Amino acid sequence: MTEIADHRVRFGRIAAMLPVKDISRAMDFYRGVMGFTKVFENGNPVGFVILKRDAAELHLTLQPNHETPNFNVAHLMVDDADALYALCQAHGARIIKRLQDKDYGLRAFVFEDPDGNRIDVGQAI
Repeated sequence: MTEIADHRVRFGRIAAMLPVKDISRAMDFYRGVMGFTKVFENGNPVGFVILKRDAAELHLTLQPNHETPNFNVAHLMVDDADALYALCQAHGARIIKRLQDKDYGLRAFVFEDPDGNRIDVGQAI
């Protein structure tokens, strides 16, 4: 396919859907450590949650058989990668790639959440 798809559809936000084995543990991390706010939940017991912070939005979905991926599942742009890196370290988040300046213009690192979801964090240099 060599043509550019132009259906005159304007795209809006897109949110990362993160599978988690334990919704409460994931919410403790994203709310307590990362500062997100819960704006929606569904199910009894809860099986789906929407979290927001600033322009970022995460959707957590309960997946009891979730297996840890070995790749990044989301990219998060921030205005202070150093501060978030320090926060992740202080709360024991596993750091996959240490904080460093990249030749493509980002100060970046990768961490894992409690369910092993890898989040690639970047700050424009």
